[in-house]
Amino acid sequence: MLIALDWGTSSLRAARLDADGNVIEERHSGDGILNVPADGFPAAFQRAVKGWRPGASTLVLASGMVGSRQGWLEAPYCPCPAGPEELAARIAWLPDAPSHVRLGLVPGLCDLQAGVHDVMRGEEVQVFGALELLGRDAGTFVLPGTHSKWVRVRQGRIDSFSTFMTGEVYALLRKHSILARTMAEEDGPLDEPAFLRGVLHARHAGSLLHGAFSARTSSLFGQLSAQVLPSYLSGLVIGEELRAQQLENSGDHLVLVGAPALTHRYQLALGALGVHASCLGAEATWRGLWSLARTLQTSA
Repeated sequence: MLIALDWGTSSLRAARLDADGNVIEERHSGDGILNVPADGFPAAFQRAVKGWRPGASTLVLASGMVGSRQGWLEAPYCPCPAGPEELAARIAWLPDAPSHVRLGLVPGLCDLQAGVHDVMRGEEVQVFGALELLGRDAGTFVLPGTHSKWVRVRQGRIDSFSTFMTGEVYALLRKHSILARTMAEEDGPLDEPAFLRGVLHARHAGSLLHGAFSARTSSLFGQLSAQVLPSYLSGLVIGEELRAQQLENSGDHLVLVGAPALTHRYQLALGALGVHASCLGAEATWRGLWSLARTLQTSA
């Protein structure tokens, strides 16, 4: 049996997997690392697996921010290019794991480009899971979120990646700029026409510093209502992220991995630009951790 943990900043997801990688049971809680005191990780783990009766023969693999300096135990980053073998070799094993299980923290990846580091924790597992599920060993994978990742894979290894602070910039503009005064208090459901209008304007504006102001003028001149302006702003920031990728004539078939509501927005935006993309969800994380467990078994 494998217990897989996707342990992030604000939440903890746990799954019990059988020998073939099938999910037997899945759980979710608010025990993200920012909600757990420094000495509270063993108790949070026990809450997550209550009733599963893990023992000395149980393998537990945890990915995400739980392996950061603010987490349970720091798992130093693994440099790119890297595949499952390199990740497996750098797993940080807890010396005194609860219930005497074999509990390892996945290290995450770092990438050095032009003298500047980029990092990820958790997304690398999703990418390797997506490769398994799709039967691929190359491609471009997009993981939308607060800090979106664009990951390039060659021959089954993550070759390089780039981070875009799209979700965080949206939140800052939405709540802490003058644009907030023109918008409804709540985001509401996605308004697709307003969203796509924002995506296309981002390409025309050529810079978010210029394009973002259009959210204010669209309100001033009655072109967009307060209710749809959050969708327009979402389109602007996602459109800016896509503009930076130079997707025209790339021939890439992108794979989006993440929460359905967010991957849907990216799929809409990419479609408006003539780029095809397929989507995967939480299953990529569980398959990635299962694949890593299999790599550990093979190397042993």
